[in-house]
Amino acid sequence: MTTQVIVLNGGSSSGKSGIVRCLQAVLPDPWLALGTDTLVDAMPASMQVSDGGIGFAADGEVTVGPEFRALEAAWIEGVAAMARAGARVVVDEVFLGGAESQRRWQRALGGLAVLWVGVRCDAAVAAGREVARGDRTIGMAASQAELVHRGVAYDLEVDTARAEAIACARAIAARVK
Repeated sequence: MTTQVIVLNGGSSSGKSGIVRCLQAVLPDPWLALGTDTLVDAMPASMQVSDGGIGFAADGEVTVGPEFRALEAAWIEGVAAMARAGARVVVDEVFLGGAESQRRWQRALGGLAVLWVGVRCDAAVAAGREVARGDRTIGMAASQAELVHRGVAYDLEVDTARAEAIACARAIAARVK
C-alpha cells in the first residue's frame, strides 16, 4: 500500500521541522506539512491563558486541558480526512502522552498507510537548539527528549544529533512506498 501519512514524533527542538522541509524536497510527490505548532498557532490566544487550553510553564513543562484536547481531536480527524481525500501528509508531532498520544493518532489514521518515525536528539543538543531558536520556553527540549518516546512504536528512528536533517529525510524517504 502506498504511504499516505508520515508521522514524525520527537521532543521540542529535536529537528522535526527541518526534516519535514527536507522530506518535501526529496520526496517525488507533493506532501503537506502539518504539525502540533500548526494546531497551537490556529487556536485563539485565550487558549494559552486558560486552564482548559494549553500552558507552558517556566520550567518547560507543557500542560493541556479539556478544551485543547477537544480541538486536538477534531484536528487529528481533519488531518486523517485530508489523507483519506488523497493528500499525502507529513505530521510533525510531540507525543507528550507517549503511547496514549500515538493511540489517538492510530485510531484516527486507521486504514491508512502510515510510516511512524521517531526523531531522537540528545537532550543537551536539543537544549542548545532551543536557546538558539529563541522562540521556545527554556527547559522544554530537555524535559521532552525522552518523555515523548515512552511506549511509542516506530517503523524507523533517526537521530538528529548524529545526522543532518537531509540525511534523516533521505533515510525516511527510502522507507516511503
